[in-house]
Amino acid sequence: MRNRMQHLRPVYYVLGSILQLSGAVLLVPLPVLWMDAAAGRGEVSAWCFLGPAVLCWLSGVLLKRGGISPILDDRGGFLVCSLAWLLVSAFGAMPLWLGVPMPYLDAYFEAVSGFTTTGITMLVGLDHLPRSLLFWRAVMQWIGGLGILALFLALAHGAVGGHRLFGAESHKIASGRPTPSLARTLRALWLIYGGLTLLVAVLLRLSGMSVFDAVAHAFTALSTGGYSPYDASIVHYREAGYAHYRTIEWVLIFGMTAGGTNFLVHYRVVTGRVRALWDSFEVRLWWSIIAGSVALILLNRFTAFGSVPDRDAVRDAVFQVTAIVTTTGFGTRDIGAAYYPALARQLFLVLMIVGGCVGSTGGGIKVLRIGILWKMMTRQVCRVVLGRRAVVPVVVDGHSVEVEELRRIGALFFAWCFLLVLGSGVTALFTQLGPLEAASGMFSALGNIGPCYIPVAQNAALHPAVKIVWIVGMLAGRLEIIPVLMLFRRRAWE
Repeated sequence: MRNRMQHLRPVYYVLGSILQLSGAVLLVPLPVLWMDAAAGRGEVSAWCFLGPAVLCWLSGVLLKRGGISPILDDRGGFLVCSLAWLLVSAFGAMPLWLGVPMPYLDAYFEAVSGFTTTGITMLVGLDHLPRSLLFWRAVMQWIGGLGILALFLALAHGAVGGHRLFGAESHKIASGRPTPSLARTLRALWLIYGGLTLLVAVLLRLSGMSVFDAVAHAFTALSTGGYSPYDASIVHYREAGYAHYRTIEWVLIFGMTAGGTNFLVHYRVVTGRVRALWDSFEVRLWWSIIAGSVALILLNRFTAFGSVPDRDAVRDAVFQVTAIVTTTGFGTRDIGAAYYPALARQLFLVLMIVGGCVGSTGGGIKVLRIGILWKMMTRQVCRVVLGRRAVVPVVVDGHSVEVEELRRIGALFFAWCFLLVLGSGVTALFTQLGPLEAASGMFSALGNIGPCYIPVAQNAALHPAVKIVWIVGMLAGRLEIIPVLMLFRRRAWE
């Protein structure tokens, strides 16, 4: 037992530091609360944020006292990664639990959905919730976009085991580094992320949104999270009669696309290398998937209803494809409605699996990995045609992909399929949903996408077993499965 505790003490120390930072983040919505209180708007008590913030910070202090500060090993890095997301979500749920109020499991689900930028919600009546709680939902998604550990490492100077923590969460923020230094890399990425968020917020404000709505939607667009202050999501602005609702939708298309694109591409563009927008295999495939999906949806609507696409139909198709493939989940239409024929609805499920680019804030398997899986399939065909002794490497951007990376992608894809089947089965077992609806829920959770073919109003009534499985699915999808699976391995704790 003593040896086991020695192994975990570095984990306790780093977790304590992360919880102390999270305690400070819990105070971010207080200015919104105080401004609304001064304006005479009904609000929640400040203790909905102060209480959890103090408790989170004190928990961090206690964990650090029980830990030590050596360099983390790989196993410790993965444990910190998984436990940090679980614990931060536990404290992040408290303002919702106290302020709405709502059952703690539902609040925890909402927080996990927020931090993982999934966007599945247990809440209805968002239009009438206190703005501080709505802002907290947006803040959770913005922080989760690049990652909890990425924020910690960007703010911590000389964090112990930083490279291993970076590796445990790096699929969101790195497929290569802009600079050799880890700290400089993270700060550069956060500056780009913040700059793009500010740009989208300004454009939304100029398009007619209120300051609050512009900031909240900019946070959840760049993070590809999709939380909105309104039950109707983005269609609210059309239904409410906003004169420039079309412009709002195009600005959000830009924001979602930016979030779903590899941030290394953004870095290269910012530093004057505009060719980065088309000079790599993944980016070319990314644009092809978006354009091809839009064309298929418009063609499907034409063959099903005989409707010739007009400007609004094209914008709807572009918006919804972008929202799904970037795993943002904003909606201008219900993706399960009759407006979208069968092929379009099946395509949405496929796009949920694909997700955004490697190194983006998007979820899913990632465009680059889908492209590599395709190349692996064609490679096997070539080997049959040319003979088994033929050397047919998988080449991406002029470089052969290492065998170990091919195995890892294959294992990840199998784990995805396994969790999809497991989660869909549990959902079907504990609900009266049809097979497509039950499967779409786990597709949405594991792909960190949000929308599915289950009405939002039914989410809170789902069986607790379904909610727990979806929580595991959201974390597995965000952390790419391996760190979460380590929690269930006894040897990881020894």
